[in-house]
Amino acid sequence: MNSINRRTVLAGLGAAGTGLLAACGKDAPTTPSLLSPNGAQVARIEKKRGATGRVRSLNVTAAPATVDLGGGVTAKSWAFGGQIPGKEIRISAGDTLEAELSNQLPDPTTTSIHWHGISLRGDMDGVPPVTQNPVRAGSNFTYRFVADKPGTYFFHPHVGVQVDRALYAPLIVEDPREPLSYDDEWVIVLDDWLDGVTGTPDDVFAELSHGMSGMNMKGSGSRRPMSSRHPSMPPSPAAGDGASTRFRLGSSASPLLGRDAGDVNYPYHLINGRVATDPAVYNGTPGRRVRLRIINAGADTAYRVALGGHKLTITHTDGFPVEHEEVDALLVAMGERYDVLVTLDDGVFPLVALAEGKDVSGMALVRTGSGGLPDPAVRPSQLDGRMVTAGQLRASDGARLEAKDPDQVLRIKLTGSMGAYDWAINGHRFDMADPTANPLLVQQGQRVQLDFVNATGMWHPMHLHGHTYQLGVEGARKDTTIVLPRSKVSVAFDADNPGQWMLHCHNAYHSEAGMMALVAYGA
Repeated sequence: MNSINRRTVLAGLGAAGTGLLAACGKDAPTTPSLLSPNGAQVARIEKKRGATGRVRSLNVTAAPATVDLGGGVTAKSWAFGGQIPGKEIRISAGDTLEAELSNQLPDPTTTSIHWHGISLRGDMDGVPPVTQNPVRAGSNFTYRFVADKPGTYFFHPHVGVQVDRALYAPLIVEDPREPLSYDDEWVIVLDDWLDGVTGTPDDVFAELSHGMSGMNMKGSGSRRPMSSRHPSMPPSPAAGDGASTRFRLGSSASPLLGRDAGDVNYPYHLINGRVATDPAVYNGTPGRRVRLRIINAGADTAYRVALGGHKLTITHTDGFPVEHEEVDALLVAMGERYDVLVTLDDGVFPLVALAEGKDVSGMALVRTGSGGLPDPAVRPSQLDGRMVTAGQLRASDGARLEAKDPDQVLRIKLTGSMGAYDWAINGHRFDMADPTANPLLVQQGQRVQLDFVNATGMWHPMHLHGHTYQLGVEGARKDTTIVLPRSKVSVAFDADNPGQWMLHCHNAYHSEAGMMALVAYGA
């Protein structure tokens, strides 16, 4: 770590209050002048959001917890409010959320809350040290912002690989003019799990950081990569000889995602915090129409999701409506959310989340009548039925961006490999000790096109903070999208939310290794 850069960043944070000052001046004459995440422009935009005047105040406590995963499986982890998933937050579009985070994690662990998918004011985005100071152990921080876009969202930390613990929970922003007709809702949270069972996320990152070339090679001298870990985080333990392939999968080929669909061998795949042998259950009535809000809170696993014996009608992705599509199954990457409608049949039906490329699954149940517990390893035929990917969806008329040529095109080249574990964007590995280096500069009011060019042999779910982009000309509005190996995906967004925003792979281990970039508004 460069201690000089670290001191410079922390000094800047102190001067800026809750946001990072523009990194320009006589010591860095080539660095562009950037808008502060808490500047006057940010406040002006916040005032223009359609606020109702209602304020929802609550507390969120991050602390060690022993979580019950069902089937006699317990795990020591870190959790919000001692449960997995954390308690759902539900508000109406235009309401102000006032959430006080209390960090009761072991000292010296810092943390934060990122409100994934929400277009909110920049200094509330929860990314230390870019938008706020890290919340130190024993300290509190209050997030306050207007959530003016209805949809299915969730929240999690943006420090290290904490997202691979139990620190996540749903955030549902209801539409006061909801156009859909349905009888009930069920929020479904998917997660890949190992914390407190086979190791910790820090153990996993330490092993992966050695790369393929360093596996089982005592004294190989493989270089540990630059990390996006915040400077105040303690270092991960080194993966010792003989344990260097404890977490890594040997093979994870997928016809949907390529030869490497994921790298971490998780002992459990959870649906609403429960293992498949003791599943979460939705009790309903035949003929009722239910809205499923599906959230992938996992760190390294995409899930193919199906409800045995049923068709699913896709209505939204990443909070925004799409033209309805009837499918048998969905592919949901880390960070993605899908809303679907389903009309329930009579009986007991498995809701299966197949870990793509890993040949294991999670299961929950829909019970509307009599019947026994399905085999936890059941594979409904719907998993191999009709599937529509996000790139095939069309945004609804009200959600589609106005047609116009981009004012700016930014090439986002995704680079790196498992061999060296050198994941990066445009050849630059993000370093939290120097966060404003190599920014992707945009100007307020412009239409920006991002060309994701994946030069790697692995797929990446690319997530943009503070905005939603449109896939192609009339495609779905999203904040997280799959970019397949050796492929290109073009998206466009309007630069209408000034500040400094992260763009990163939502594979927790890729982003921690450096596949992040700063999208910053010029001053």
